[in-house]
Amino acid sequence: MENDGTRVAINSNADIVEARQKGRALAIELGFDGSDLTLIAAAISEIARNIVDHAKTGEVILNSASQGSKRGICIIAKDEGPGIKDVAKAMQYGYSTRKGLGVGLPGAKWLMDEFEIDTKVGVGTTVTMKKWLH
Repeated sequence: MENDGTRVAINSNADIVEARQKGRALAIELGFDGSDLTLIAAAISEIARNIVDHAKTGEVILNSASQGSKRGICIIAKDEGPGIKDVAKAMQYGYSTRKGLGVGLPGAKWLMDEFEIDTKVGVGTTVTMKKWLH
């Protein structure tokens, strides 16, 4: 299933739910079960919520992933929002720009096996996360 993935436009809370449901469905198809499904859905929610709250619009791309003998899911969240001025600060638990719990990005990183942020202030942010089957 190496294609350009399932794309979900993110503009509202309803889109967060849709991305989460499609991510969970793909994870089941790829062989994930139990708590891994919950972790993947939660990580998708966190990064999609950041798009709605900070960039207003963007997309989540869901794909299968493989690396050698490892197989899993790859989730990419892209936006053309304001970017993240201080990634190190944004990655600290408890740091929030909107009086939230501050678990968004660090929470998503903790839930997944691989996590990468590419951001440019004034250009946008791309978050790439992977979870591998055990």
